[in-house]
Amino acid sequence: MKVVTFGEIMMRLNPEGYLRFAQADKFEASYAGGEANVAVSLANYGVDASFVTKLPENPLGEAARNAVRHFGVDTRDIVWGGKRLGLYFVEKGASQRASKVVYDRAGSSIATASRRDFDWAGIFKDADWFHFTGITPALGGEMPEVCLDALKYCREHGITVSCDLNYRGKLWTKQEAGKVMAELVPYVDVLIANEADAADVFGIVGKGSDVESGKLNKLGYVSVAEQLVERFGVKKVAITLRTSLSAFDNLWAGMLYDAKTQKACFSTEYKVHIVDRVGGGDSFGGGLIYALLSGKETQAAIDFAVAASCLKHSIEHDFNLVSVQEVEALAAGNASGRVQR
Repeated sequence: MKVVTFGEIMMRLNPEGYLRFAQADKFEASYAGGEANVAVSLANYGVDASFVTKLPENPLGEAARNAVRHFGVDTRDIVWGGKRLGLYFVEKGASQRASKVVYDRAGSSIATASRRDFDWAGIFKDADWFHFTGITPALGGEMPEVCLDALKYCREHGITVSCDLNYRGKLWTKQEAGKVMAELVPYVDVLIANEADAADVFGIVGKGSDVESGKLNKLGYVSVAEQLVERFGVKKVAITLRTSLSAFDNLWAGMLYDAKTQKACFSTEYKVHIVDRVGGGDSFGGGLIYALLSGKETQAAIDFAVAASCLKHSIEHDFNLVSVQEVEALAAGNASGRVQR
């Protein structure tokens, strides 16, 4: 099975440890982006994963390409050109101090790409699944139209589509997101969101939930999923459920709703002590895609996706570098963290 992911990859720069930006005299570099993170997860699970983007034809673009290729991701359909690689800076939070992300991605190669850059017939050759996030059309320019071109091709050729709404208020307004995503989501089969995305993008909320206080009414999200299915015709809705106790400690779970059976399944809830939470949602998406491609039923699929993401929170930087065996062990209840000898 072949999965194609499409979006931006950037250089991530963060101070050492838990230093604040104002304290840092050096930054650690790595590379990541929502769809690139998903591709790396899938490649680690043994899936034929291809990542598509546009990168500047310079050493930084090559380094970004090599970062995902190192883990077995197919990069042959990357387009070269444009002026720059996007950057983002991460200040890791601690205790009651929240993490912060600062973007420096305006005018990046992918943000200034055009529809003619991407040969979807060639890119989707032998593809079974396509994944993108709401971040990609949020980059502006022709990106909404580029995404729509890809989605129309997938619909015409029977390629399954997944999308993580991934609303980013620093990239566009809620009104802009709602208008664009309302045109794209009808082409999506599997829609992924967190506790705020559905509300921010489409004004759909779970009754009895207060995201800012960390109070979540899990059953309210069944209604959210039902509304998304009714409005857009998606086949499955996955919602991640995060209760934030502090920057260090979260409760982490998920729900998967199947429109065909009208059944929602909830995962185990994990208490996670966080090493690095950036990329956590992408690791959930990668786990979910793998589970569904593997033919797992609804309960097993959401259990695998949440376990995969739980493990990612223990790993520095964005990529989820775990195996199927490690995820399956956690999903089966082996959560002690004891040394394996």
